[in-house]
Amino acid sequence: MIRTTDLTKRYGRIHAVDGVDLEVREGDRYGLLGPNGSGKTTLVRMLLGLVFATRGEIEVLGSPVPRRVKEILPSVGALVEGPGAYPHLSGRTNLSLLDAAGPGGGRRDRRARVGEVLERVGLAGIDRRPVRAYSLGMRQRLGLAAALLRRPRLLILDEPTNGLDPRGIREIRELLIELNEQGTTVFLSSHLLGEIEALCTRVGVMDRGRLVLQDDLATLRAPTGRVLVGTPDPERVVALLDGKVEAVQGHLLTVRHADPADLNAELVRAGIRITEFAGERRSLEQIVLAATTTSSDRVEAP
Repeated sequence: MIRTTDLTKRYGRIHAVDGVDLEVREGDRYGLLGPNGSGKTTLVRMLLGLVFATRGEIEVLGSPVPRRVKEILPSVGALVEGPGAYPHLSGRTNLSLLDAAGPGGGRRDRRARVGEVLERVGLAGIDRRPVRAYSLGMRQRLGLAAALLRRPRLLILDEPTNGLDPRGIREIRELLIELNEQGTTVFLSSHLLGEIEALCTRVGVMDRGRLVLQDDLATLRAPTGRVLVGTPDPERVVALLDGKVEAVQGHLLTVRHADPADLNAELVRAGIRITEFAGERRSLEQIVLAATTTSSDRVEAP
């Protein structure tokens, strides 16, 4: 669905995007993570032909961008750097004008499509207030509604939950999962680790313009080969396992063991009391911190 090769964007001496090889497969829910200034938005804008690359190749839906971007845009829904709208018009009118600019359908069909997408993003009861009176969360929902108007094969979203409260974030997450299950590939950029972890099946991590990590989330969060064991008898576990205990923090031990079931059986046979037992998996936060250097907006003292 999306593929880039050596994609680079320079602004003078600054590499905003530096040699990125991105791969988004059909059916993915792909989350692009990175701190502010890491190059995420510049990359998204290049995918849509809004910014021209300094070097490299872009392919979206099998077509080169920007050369054939007009051919693929009707099949792509996008929300980049906040929704665009005429501020003096209502949200419903804005969507009607946007839909009228697209191919096919009369006024009745257009009204039905607008009503459908407003329902899906939680704005079914929208009134005639102008967009300038909307909250940031309402504007974000309206932008997502605009991205869904033409039932896209691919959604490209930049910080789609910006300005939403926790309930709104969950609603948008559930909507994106539903759309993905119905056949829409979802590509979104965000700095919210928890949202990416809850939503996405595949993850890329940007750091200072480079794509430093790209893999399926399930692979990244696979068991580490260690087991977390909670017990009131930590000394007995250390003595029994003879060097397999890598760390002890109070009553919680980290044990290196290839088979958690065998470890559990061994501890039970020895009569050791167990209060907690789980295979260790790295969190997405740990994965990202290991792959990146420092926050791109951090300023060190001279």
